[in-house]
Amino acid sequence: MAESESAPLPGGLARNGGIDVLRGLSILLVILHHLALPFRIPLGPSLIGESLGRRWISLIGFSGYAAVYTFFVISGFLIARRTLQQYGGLGAIDLRRFYVQRASRILPLLLALLVVLSLLHWAAVPGFVIRQPDQSLGGAWFAALGLHLNWYEGQTGWLPGNWDVIWSLSIEELFYLLFPLACWCLPRPLLVLALVILMASLPWTRALLDGQEIWQEKAYLPAMSAIAMGVLAALLTRLRSPSRGFARMLLVLGGLALFAALFCGGELWRATGHASLLFIAASASAILLGCHWLSAGAPRGLGWLARMGRLSYELYLTHMFVVLAVVAVWRA
Repeated sequence: MAESESAPLPGGLARNGGIDVLRGLSILLVILHHLALPFRIPLGPSLIGESLGRRWISLIGFSGYAAVYTFFVISGFLIARRTLQQYGGLGAIDLRRFYVQRASRILPLLLALLVVLSLLHWAAVPGFVIRQPDQSLGGAWFAALGLHLNWYEGQTGWLPGNWDVIWSLSIEELFYLLFPLACWCLPRPLLVLALVILMASLPWTRALLDGQEIWQEKAYLPAMSAIAMGVLAALLTRLRSPSRGFARMLLVLGGLALFAALFCGGELWRATGHASLLFIAASASAILLGCHWLSAGAPRGLGWLARMGRLSYELYLTHMFVVLAVVAVWRA
């Protein structure tokens, strides 16, 4: 193992190298997934596809969406851990400070991205022009800053790729707009109960949207269920720490379960349906708890993945520029 912790995060919460590796792996899978979509660089009947094999193609095809759900779990875990460390309990949260911290983290890069995308749209650069009949540049701006770009796409169709990635940010930040209020207003037992109900609702809230492809993929409640699981995992860290043997077992089992879920995504979906995302979120939670209780650092040789994890927000919002450039070269 490398060093167990790196530089502290804002608010005094030390970084965990193992968690950074999980974040780095998640963003890498998202990038590979967006590269390998059938209308970009298809991995079906091709030389690349034949050399990779069906299982690896399945992993890449299923992994992007699963990785986003893993991000949701990680986000809930880290935000709740930081809140617990800063204030001693969720009920003592300072609303103003919390919102200022979130805005200072999210808005600068998001606003810069929106400005760049607007310039590319006005310049009519292929792949960046908003063309759907019911969409407009102003509408996309309002949706992105109003935390409902996911709903906007569900009503009007897909936006260009660089805009589309903002859907998950809309869900995440709406959760963090409401979460402090719930912490402030609800007694701890009711807050925990609400989080458990939200977490457990994931398969049903997705199933209710069958037949609505875009909205089902980007709806608020299923994704917030994964964030809620991360928050609940963070609350478990306030209990007495288990033995290192148990924590190591949890980390290994969570890692194996997540790998199996990605590698056998088709089989998992056929066996469990919408509950497969709950399985993925639970696997990610087990990894997070194991890393936390072990103070796990990045394994040797995976420092590059941990560095990607530390830049996961920046990479997520900007990776489509690289994806579209690679696809253009591939097609040339």
